[in-house]
Amino acid sequence: MTRRGRLLVGWTCALVLAAGFARLGLWQSHRAVEKERLLADVATVLDARRARPLAAAADTQRVHAYDWAAGRGRFVATAPLLLDNQQRDGRVGVRAYRVFQPDAGTPLLVDMGWLPIGADRALPPVAIPPGELDVRGLLAPPPSAGLRMGAPMASQGDAWLVVRLEPTAIAREFGLPALAPRVLRLDPALPFGYPRDLELLVNTLPPDRHRGYAVQWFGLAATLLVIALVLTFHRSRR
Repeated sequence: MTRRGRLLVGWTCALVLAAGFARLGLWQSHRAVEKERLLADVATVLDARRARPLAAAADTQRVHAYDWAAGRGRFVATAPLLLDNQQRDGRVGVRAYRVFQPDAGTPLLVDMGWLPIGADRALPPVAIPPGELDVRGLLAPPPSAGLRMGAPMASQGDAWLVVRLEPTAIAREFGLPALAPRVLRLDPALPFGYPRDLELLVNTLPPDRHRGYAVQWFGLAATLLVIALVLTFHRSRR
């Protein structure tokens, strides 16, 4: 291959890789902006706390939205759901969910809070609050599922261990007509449930981390082009 041909191939590879790195940097930047907007929107909801009925959890137009909601009903005597790989204060555990039937509206999953899990991986018991209860909290999409590989849930004794919350699959397993697509994250001030908060980005990257990765990807793109320029001029002088 001639020198000109080698330069053409080299620059083509360098430009393709640099473009790919830059694209990854842009994606990380966009994710930072999206998460900042999300945090701002939720902060507005939490500051106002204007309660919507629990039936709003089934609103298909607001599947990805956040609303403060309140209502009355009772917890259904189905097995609890324990979402695996949930961290709190640096400890690994599970997040407990139970099905709640409002007085009016579609049943929905309620986030009861976080529980530790030992090295033996034995699932902790999850008490079911009895009788009619007033509940309130933040209606939110289920936690991000990541890669959807394998079955979302598996029965283990008196509970279900889940790797992602899929209301449709859960409703099918429990023999329910439907489950609302959003879950209720209980107000931490309520006297039942387990340790919990209303933070949104506990198990995912915050905006600053996305920006840090964006800088790294843009830096790799720039470095690659500088190396290509240096090698080109170095060879031209030989």
